[in-house]
Amino acid sequence: MKKQEIDIVKEGTTKCFVFKNKDSSKGPGSKEGKPFYNPSMELNRDLSIVVNQWFINKCKKPVRLLDGLAATGIRGLRFANEINGEFDVTINDWNEQAFFLIKKNLELNKLEKVIASNKNLNVLLSEKKYDYIDIDPFGSPAPFIDSAVRSVYNNGIIACTSTDTATLCGIYPNVCFRRYGARPFHSFVMHETGLRVLLGFICREASKHDKSMEPIISYSTDHYFRVYVRIRNGKRYANESMENFSVISPKEFFPSNKEQDIGPLWRGKLHNKTTVKEIRTLLFKKKLNTKNSLWKLLSIFEEEANAPPFFYTTDNFASRLKMATPKMNKIFEKLKSKGYSVVRTHFSPTGFKTNASLGEITKVFKEDVV
Repeated sequence: MKKQEIDIVKEGTTKCFVFKNKDSSKGPGSKEGKPFYNPSMELNRDLSIVVNQWFINKCKKPVRLLDGLAATGIRGLRFANEINGEFDVTINDWNEQAFFLIKKNLELNKLEKVIASNKNLNVLLSEKKYDYIDIDPFGSPAPFIDSAVRSVYNNGIIACTSTDTATLCGIYPNVCFRRYGARPFHSFVMHETGLRVLLGFICREASKHDKSMEPIISYSTDHYFRVYVRIRNGKRYANESMENFSVISPKEFFPSNKEQDIGPLWRGKLHNKTTVKEIRTLLFKKKLNTKNSLWKLLSIFEEEANAPPFFYTTDNFASRLKMATPKMNKIFEKLKSKGYSVVRTHFSPTGFKTNASLGEITKVFKEDVV
């Protein structure tokens, strides 16, 4: 194997050897044929630590965790080093350089109950079963979802990251249709529709095996989508899950002349409110560099958990009505005074979700709320 320059980094309380290949902490990284460490994904990994701590606390048996596309192995290493309880971790990557680095990192951290694996992820998932499966690919997780659904134990969790946001957000609609079997919607709500297309795809893949999918946490941030979904066995549960899987018209939430339907996609909840609250309480029991950012993010998840699907933005409404953009708190006050619920959303700093109709929101904007 060609000799590579190696750095050492530290996340949480875990040290990790990484190949030198990215100077910037911004963006999704680049595919250079060698396993890369992306510092901008630290929040993503930090959240997976507390989600798994919550999961293991809830389980009444030893738990099997899989970091399926591990690259340097940093996520799986942190699972083994920073989570308490009865569990073991498999850290897998098909790339031989990644496998070399994973083994060096296991020696560095002197970790036990960790298995280093060098297999095609779909092959590994056909051979063994896990309680928690983490899929963090360069690009789309679509090629691995069917295998993950078949491999995960009943009431287990599949977590996946998708960095093909341009596809899911509608910039490449034909690619989205090929990969996910759905039509995206390139607009101000594209991050929510894209996230829901991804969730709908997982729901459909699970239902093929008479399994249901429930999002625990799902979000869009920076350059990626991230979802944690619970998989439950049973035809009845699968049927209930599929009730949230359908196509929609853009006219349902936005004045549009487009005839093309969106989806099919997931119309159900994006988060489980109770679970989000429980996970948030674990944050300050861990040493996490993104703790404050995660606290704010989880607070918004909790707030928007039971809100209707899709959001509006004050600037989009103001632009459409050819008026100055009103202050968010004024819009919230007016809608609440009329008996409607209204909450913030993580999708946009000027976004909000409400059970008020499009017509009622328009009336509020036309009032003197600036």
